[in-house]
Amino acid sequence: MDIKTLKDRNLILLECLSGSKAYGLDTPDSDTDIRGVFYLPKESFYGFSTLDHVHNASNDLSYSELGKVFDMLARSNPTMIELFNTPEEAVLYKSPLLKLLNRDVYLSRKCKDTFAGYAYAQIKKARGLNKKVLNPMAAEKKTVLDFCYVQYGQGSKLLGEFLSENQLSQEYCGLVKIAHMPEVYGLYYGKEKGYKGIFRKTEANEVSLSSVEKGEVALGIISFNKSGYSSYCKDYKEYWDWVKTRNEPRYANTISHGKNYDAKNMMHTFRLIHMAAEIAQYGEVFVKRPDRDFLLKIKNGHFEYNYLLEMAEEKIAEMDDLYAKSTLPEVPDLSALEATLVQVRSALYK
Repeated sequence: MDIKTLKDRNLILLECLSGSKAYGLDTPDSDTDIRGVFYLPKESFYGFSTLDHVHNASNDLSYSELGKVFDMLARSNPTMIELFNTPEEAVLYKSPLLKLLNRDVYLSRKCKDTFAGYAYAQIKKARGLNKKVLNPMAAEKKTVLDFCYVQYGQGSKLLGEFLSENQLSQEYCGLVKIAHMPEVYGLYYGKEKGYKGIFRKTEANEVSLSSVEKGEVALGIISFNKSGYSSYCKDYKEYWDWVKTRNEPRYANTISHGKNYDAKNMMHTFRLIHMAAEIAQYGEVFVKRPDRDFLLKIKNGHFEYNYLLEMAEEKIAEMDDLYAKSTLPEVPDLSALEATLVQVRSALYK
């Protein structure tokens, strides 16, 4: 089933502008995202067919099935709570049947955990991007040789430097593991010895070991920082996967404002914290943001990164205090939600 089928068969119950255009945070270059709710036709619902979501290729049009939506409301999902509280000017269509759903049955103290959980996820993303922006990685990947050190004087030296200074090639080296000394090896050298080198392939994760005849004299002793190389490989993959998939306009904005963090992620961090606090204080969901100017200042890189992190911690503490005093129920009213779902479905399949 696709979006055209949903529309042709009048299966859509709710359709709203979402994202920045619902929040009132849109700018001339903002995308148009639409979210909505549909229901399965009777023969599908009672038959074998199950379908939770329908969306287009770019995911800017996305609809969730009625049962899935109520399940998400039962779990205090912020996306669904926002959808059902979209301001009227951003609602494209809403079935009269959805008036049966009362906000009081799904707003609860659990919103503190779900909204704040999303906020923490945004902070984590912002920190991760900050690390990537400030620590770009060279395209040429390092090898195990870059994590090997040879004992030199009273200290150590990178094995690659040692070999270069002595006009030696890694492929003619032989390594022999030294017993009881993890990742420590005797280093031997010889063009005609048949040694296997430090590594056989550039993508190798381990050093190569060689057979060395008894009596051979070692050039020295080396250590391989295996854990360091493993961490480097993980960071290298994450960095270049990010480069391949990053949102270039957002990255350009990150660079342009010079604060080295994803300002859009940080903006949504504060939006989520503020919305959670408002739910505790007023028992309402303000999707269209009254703090628009402040949030757009964050998006435009007006504040320093560390200042925002400190402010976020303060806001979360304030939010915790509001929930401690809140009269909201502990969790959503599952019985009332289920009764409403049955009522809506009964009307749809009448």
